[in-house]
Amino acid sequence: MELLREYAASSDGAESDPEDEKMRAPITLESCKSLALSKTTLDMAPAVTTKHDIGGLACVDPRTKELDYNPKYEELFQPIAGPSNPFKSANQSAYKNMLTGYVEHAHVDSFQFEQQIRAFDTLGYARDPSADNSNKYIGDIQKAKEKQGASLFEGEKTGGEKRKRVRNMDSSDVNGYTGPWARFEDEELVSKPEGELAKEMEEIVRKRQKNSRAGRRAAEQQQQGNFDETTTLHLKEPEDYQGRSFMHAPQYIGVNLREEHVPERCFIPKKQIHIYKGHNKGINCIRWFPKSAHLFLSASMDSKVKLWEVYGKRSIVRTYAGHKMSVKDVTFNNDGTEFLSASFDRFIKLWDTETGQVKQRFHTGHIPFCVKFNPDEDKQNMFLSGMQNKKILQWDTRTGEIVQEYDRR
Repeated sequence: MELLREYAASSDGAESDPEDEKMRAPITLESCKSLALSKTTLDMAPAVTTKHDIGGLACVDPRTKELDYNPKYEELFQPIAGPSNPFKSANQSAYKNMLTGYVEHAHVDSFQFEQQIRAFDTLGYARDPSADNSNKYIGDIQKAKEKQGASLFEGEKTGGEKRKRVRNMDSSDVNGYTGPWARFEDEELVSKPEGELAKEMEEIVRKRQKNSRAGRRAAEQQQQGNFDETTTLHLKEPEDYQGRSFMHAPQYIGVNLREEHVPERCFIPKKQIHIYKGHNKGINCIRWFPKSAHLFLSASMDSKVKLWEVYGKRSIVRTYAGHKMSVKDVTFNNDGTEFLSASFDRFIKLWDTETGQVKQRFHTGHIPFCVKFNPDEDKQNMFLSGMQNKKILQWDTRTGEIVQEYDRR
């Protein structure tokens, strides 16, 4: 230390300085202690700069379950960071914890839960399950107001006043006694609509039947049944000099054709008298005109039926064409004014013998093999048909419907 002071004092041209004087003053133990006590202080909580202060804004993940610091309210409940979609509604922009919305865990009594579900399914309304809307309803609010929020467990009148009956319990009144089966006073005995309403309903039913599968099938069958129904009269003079048609039995041919006449002698024919030509294909059956037998019908595979004369010129009288396929069978009624023809086209047709007009058509979808009128005079509107499906059908020519069905099973 002494050497240092001598070195400082020996500096050439140096002026005396108070600071230098202090520096040259002798250093003692007391001066060192006072200096240490005056300059050194102890801070128990120094100010420290954290990363949170440096970052400026802290972002919190909404799905975070735990935070390692104490955030402020403004930081914890501020809007979600990032760009927002301006086209989303308020409900779409709300926070969701599942695809359809936000689900909160809540405890609901099982009885109340089932009651509200059944009330909503049955009555159409139920209490709002939200915590803030306990006195409000969801569903049919108007109905809830009318019933004052009545549930399924609250009794109410469902049928109104009991309907009164027109009773007559006097058993001595034979005609007026009703017993327990009396009708109601306000009961309508006639439920059939009247006037224009009836016409509208009939029109609706007619259109529905026409557009139904059965209606379309019937229309197709009717169209098929009307296929080329024609007739041709081959006689030059259909009536004689007295105005009688070919249906009348001739009287001046040398043969007595009256019904009550019984021939004295009958014999088997041994010689060919005449050949009738007119059909293009084979003949399926021949039927004599009833009682007089002065005419006969021939049913052919050329789909035609022809009427022939037995006496006189033995010429063809009339041709009936109305089938598309071969005619299987024909039959006259008792007086010969009508006859039936059964064809492989699945149709049975009722013809007028004199005019050739088709009076009725019968169809079931099956091929008729044979037909026969009822032999009774008062039941000439009935006939039987043997069908391909092994059934016998009884028809009514007045309605065109099946009256009875005979099945072999």
